[in-house]
Amino acid sequence: MSNANSLDAPDIHFVQAAEGWLELGLPEEALAELKQLSKDSQTHPASLNLLWSAHAELEEWEQARDAADRLVECAPSDAGGWIHRAYAIRRMKGGSIEEAWLALYPAMQLFPNESIIPYNLACYACQLGKLGEAKSWYEKAYRIPNDHLAQKTLKKMALEDTDLEALWGEIEKIE
Repeated sequence: MSNANSLDAPDIHFVQAAEGWLELGLPEEALAELKQLSKDSQTHPASLNLLWSAHAELEEWEQARDAADRLVECAPSDAGGWIHRAYAIRRMKGGSIEEAWLALYPAMQLFPNESIIPYNLACYACQLGKLGEAKSWYEKAYRIPNDHLAQKTLKKMALEDTDLEALWGEIEKIE
């Protein structure tokens, strides 16, 4: 969670309670806690991340997208907002994989060292049938971490990700 310690009482307690409710799998209770926040604390990155998580857990994708939009606006240096927004756009009514790709693509310029961004772009491209592009994005994601353990972890994740299933044979070969 973003630095919730910068919140004052009682808002820090509402945020911590919301986090606890989410850990217990009770997103409705988390939302009830977040509704008690002061106006200023409602735009704190920690609050917005929890708001996104609660709506995502409830599969309320439009509300999740709205929370992610606010996170991008309030904390533009947080890659999570961009990732959350694309994830919600893909799943919301009227959303699509192509729209998710378009929403996430600009983040690649802003966060060139975040491997999850090209990884997700690879997933989206693969699902759109753009296998060459998907492979290129996956390779970029794989090369960002500069240590073998992180690369091995990313590869294991990719080989279990059904969004990338059409590339599993190619991913196996990447070293």
